[in-house]
Amino acid sequence: MPIDYSLYLVTDRKILNGKDIFKAVEEAIKGGVTIVQLREKDISSLEFYNIAIKMKKLTSYYNIPLIINDRLDIALSVDADGLHIGQEDLPLKVARKLIGDKILGYSVSSIEEAIYGEESGADYLGAGPVYPTLSKADAKAPIGVETLKKIKDSVSIPVVGIGGIGISNIEEVKKTNIDGISLISSILGSSSIEEASRKLISLWRK
Repeated sequence: MPIDYSLYLVTDRKILNGKDIFKAVEEAIKGGVTIVQLREKDISSLEFYNIAIKMKKLTSYYNIPLIINDRLDIALSVDADGLHIGQEDLPLKVARKLIGDKILGYSVSSIEEAIYGEESGADYLGAGPVYPTLSKADAKAPIGVETLKKIKDSVSIPVVGIGGIGISNIEEVKKTNIDGISLISSILGSSSIEEASRKLISLWRK
């Protein structure tokens, strides 16, 4: 079954300001999020595992794919739907071998990285940051929509734009013909997560 990458939520508990992560993700799914990536940077493996187990139950209930960021061991141990890795993580070909036929995503910011990603077994690419973003402390310089379009045109696998995307620039991003948008603060930083998700997905699908 093809994966719908239209509205791709990446979690970040810091943006939630103490709000319950499971409640927030559930609201986002009800609003129209089509895929969820669980991203945890500063917690123990056990805590990550426990959150992931509970998140997998939630996403499975709504039939939404759950992707784990960086951690192959967590992805396999909770039987997540996939793994997303970046340039500094496990080599893509190694991850592909270990994860079998689960979804494998790869972060790219250039045409060269995109082509390498497709050739090395990625199922989709997360391309960006498209615009300046405050959500990721380690974010590189923005690639802009022109490079995003070139990345999309250089591969045949789905491309998801990430970084600084929100209601104000969705129209511009859509013109690149990418397959979806990946968001953190535009969804999780909203006072009504469900409403924000609904608005974003309707703009994207317009």
